[in-house]
Amino acid sequence: MKQFLMTLAAALFISSAALAQDNKDNRKEEMIKHRTERMAKDYNLSDKQKQQLLDLNTKYGDMMRPMHRHGHHGMKGQRPEPPKDVKGERPEPPKGDKGDRKEMREKMEKQMKAYEEELQKIMTPEQYKSYKSDMEKRRKEGPRGPRGQNGPKE
Repeated sequence: MKQFLMTLAAALFISSAALAQDNKDNRKEEMIKHRTERMAKDYNLSDKQKQQLLDLNTKYGDMMRPMHRHGHHGMKGQRPEPPKDVKGERPEPPKGDKGDRKEMREKMEKQMKAYEEELQKIMTPEQYKSYKSDMEKRRKEGPRGPRGQNGPKE
């Protein structure tokens, strides 16, 4: 009986891990499709451009982040805590040196440049100019909107 219960528990654990991975893949695909739809609408892309953009976003999907930050629903001024592992413990922060961060940043910038070069081939000059203008605004405003604003004013 004990062996049966252990086998059943192991089977449940393995199946739940597989389902979690499927959900993660589905969320990533949904995020890529949502981003593509939003950009197609914002920049008035044709159906052909939209398909090319979907292919491009899929290719670079690993570098794309969700449109919202984790933990932004928490208390103001507090950083979100990292998720807990299987044992219910928080992982140690990475102890890499600044060289690792610099290398990672350079890699991300290189990927972003390659993405934008390919995007420029898909969009018309006017569409790309509008895209670049919007990206510059977002970089200046940061992930939570313009600085100095704590939310909508009434």
